[in-house]
Amino acid sequence: MAASHTAALTLAQVAARAGVSAGTVRRWVGEGLIPQYNGGWGEPAARQVGIVARLRERGYTLEQIREASDSGRLALGDVEDFLSGSEGRHTLRQAARETGLAPELIERIFVALGLSALATEAISDEDLEMLRYVAAVLEAGMPEVAFVQIARVYGQALAQIAEAEVRLIRMYIHEPLMRDGMSGQQIAEQMDGIARELLPFTVPLMNFVHGRSLSYFLEQELISHMEAGLGAPATEAGRLRVAIAFADLAGYTRLTEEQGDEQAVSAVERFVEAVERTLPIDARVFKMLGDEVMVVAADPVALVLWAVGFQARAPAGVPPPRIGIHYGEAIYRDGDYYGREINQAARVVARAAGGEVLVTRAVVDLAEGVAGLAFKLIGEVGLKGFSEPTELFLASAR
Repeated sequence: MAASHTAALTLAQVAARAGVSAGTVRRWVGEGLIPQYNGGWGEPAARQVGIVARLRERGYTLEQIREASDSGRLALGDVEDFLSGSEGRHTLRQAARETGLAPELIERIFVALGLSALATEAISDEDLEMLRYVAAVLEAGMPEVAFVQIARVYGQALAQIAEAEVRLIRMYIHEPLMRDGMSGQQIAEQMDGIARELLPFTVPLMNFVHGRSLSYFLEQELISHMEAGLGAPATEAGRLRVAIAFADLAGYTRLTEEQGDEQAVSAVERFVEAVERTLPIDARVFKMLGDEVMVVAADPVALVLWAVGFQARAPAGVPPPRIGIHYGEAIYRDGDYYGREINQAARVVARAAGGEVLVTRAVVDLAEGVAGLAFKLIGEVGLKGFSEPTELFLASAR
């Protein structure tokens, strides 16, 4: 987290940032719409002015905004004071000269991180320090193409984390305080206390998880290199050979209709937790798509053994899962997997019934004869989007 910045802003700066006149800001203060204002302009008050300005642009009346503020719906306390960055004071060209990075590359990095391209119009001291780190990483030998992809993954992952933090705090803390009838000021004070207790742990927690995950993937990468050296065919740059499993709940739509969204989502949570808890060590849940999970693994045999075993011990109270597995070469870009082989795996699961594990010939060629596994040829099946039929096999315990 950025350190709190206590330097006072001027009324003109606050008004300019919000895109309104200084007179408008004075009027909003006079009407009690900026409760954070205490005679001086700090970041929390300035941000509140921006919120009011955006609400006005969306057509809300001052009375509606006042009611929302009084009820606590706009209560942030001093939370944003933890997050405020330094004021922009450098131009893009100045930042380029300071860091040795091309202006076009700086813009690409900002966009990849999920920051508006407009952010490069006024680069802060904090931004400049980040760009110096980027320059050092590139100078140490990281290719630009790889760094931009890493930046995009960071931006997407951290944006998802930040969104979850804000939305979950609102649902489980902010809204219950409102239901208890607290005033806007009381809620702001509560939110401020929560922020001071919780936010300092965010960075250590992310560092902990990142360190553990980095160790895991380094180990997996070393094993993959070892296997490649023992006869596995080499892949082109930007490509990886992986086992892909898609698993979802058969009859999920019917479940939502019969039991409602809340019960259906609870079933998905139990399903995903069971998958995460039982996966082999070299496999992980890569993404969730509604009631469907995408699992990526290095070892297709271990993945089939897991899938067959999982069907035998699927969690109670959820529709029977169906699983489709394929093995092949995928394009790895921006932290995601692309290509024909991924699409094929997604199509395989669509042909499975609840409780079944369907696999392709590429998987059977590697797993046939393995103790505990049996494969029954279903036949050549036409998969949506593929001109040639695909051999599909039903995998089961022997």
